[in-house]
Amino acid sequence: MTLAQALTGIFNSPTLDAAIWGLVTSWGACLMLVLTKRWHGALSMDFTDGIQKFHSSPTPRVGGLPIVLGVLVAWWQAPTEWKEPLFVLFVAGMPAFTFGLAEDITKRVGVSQRLLATMASGLLAWWLSDYSLSRVDVLGVDWLLNFTTISVIFTAFAIGGVANSINIIDGFNGLASTSSFLAFIGFGMIAYQVNDAMLAGMSLILASCVWGFFWINWPLGKIFLGDGGSYFIGFSLAWIAVLLIERNSTVSPFAALIICVHPVTEVIFSIYRRRVKQAHPGHPDRLHFHSLVKRRYIARWFSHLSMQSKNSITGLLVGGMTITAVIVANIVYESTLMSAICFIGLGVGYILLYLRMIRHRWIITKKTNWHTDK
Repeated sequence: MTLAQALTGIFNSPTLDAAIWGLVTSWGACLMLVLTKRWHGALSMDFTDGIQKFHSSPTPRVGGLPIVLGVLVAWWQAPTEWKEPLFVLFVAGMPAFTFGLAEDITKRVGVSQRLLATMASGLLAWWLSDYSLSRVDVLGVDWLLNFTTISVIFTAFAIGGVANSINIIDGFNGLASTSSFLAFIGFGMIAYQVNDAMLAGMSLILASCVWGFFWINWPLGKIFLGDGGSYFIGFSLAWIAVLLIERNSTVSPFAALIICVHPVTEVIFSIYRRRVKQAHPGHPDRLHFHSLVKRRYIARWFSHLSMQSKNSITGLLVGGMTITAVIVANIVYESTLMSAICFIGLGVGYILLYLRMIRHRWIITKKTNWHTDK
């Protein structure tokens, strides 16, 4: 099946209607928040102080609200047979979204609390739907997942990890939204190829709600995703992946990992990097992959542009890397061996590129200086 055929199948009339409603709602709500920021700015603004702050003026960081509203409106317009699974996703995503939004507003919700909230969303999704991961195509692990308690706990941890990974890559205009938009499309294309029309439609609806936010966030950075938005999107991506694997036995779990390879690798490597530095895993720094791309390449190639333009170019460039993962996953999704090889290959490629940027070489040495600013 060609890419064009897959996209044509996903874009059937009922799905497209709901997706358009979600996109327009998300876009319109984002625009309203920007136009009315003087009324709610005291609560919603992301100010410019902080090690990971790259914007030059206070900006609303509650972009998750329009996306959630877009999903709700799309649910209202969705085909009847799709309302229940979409509603389960919406309700189950509320703990992740609520705790993230609370951090956006109060700046007082800890990393551990937000992680637990995303895991709670995973538990709630299982309780409402009875779906949890029963296989990952790894010898021994699949046997353990036959036990419901282990399966549910594993699923909650996996969902929490993916949700937090989207939060970690949310560093520049358009980065997290481009990456997640492409990931939803990628999941939808695989779902369509295995004749799971409902899941393909859900993926398109979620992609459209993220796309509505994108056009207010990029390129001018008028509104930010915030923790509420990144955690809700991350949970939604993880839950779509769980459903894709559990509803379709021909889809390898590693294919889902391929689509999320950038955020998953970023969060794992960030934890490792901070352990090397003897820093707390949740401690912010400017050594993320996207930060280095901007400092090493974008700042040099586009030195004549403003800081905001450089941020936006970096976000689109790094977010757009997900296209490669989507194409690969849609080719190898039926083969566990090929999917695993491709996932490992893309992960190793990320690490090699990272080491090239941090050390100007393709190998790691004992003298690696994670603080380098060269």
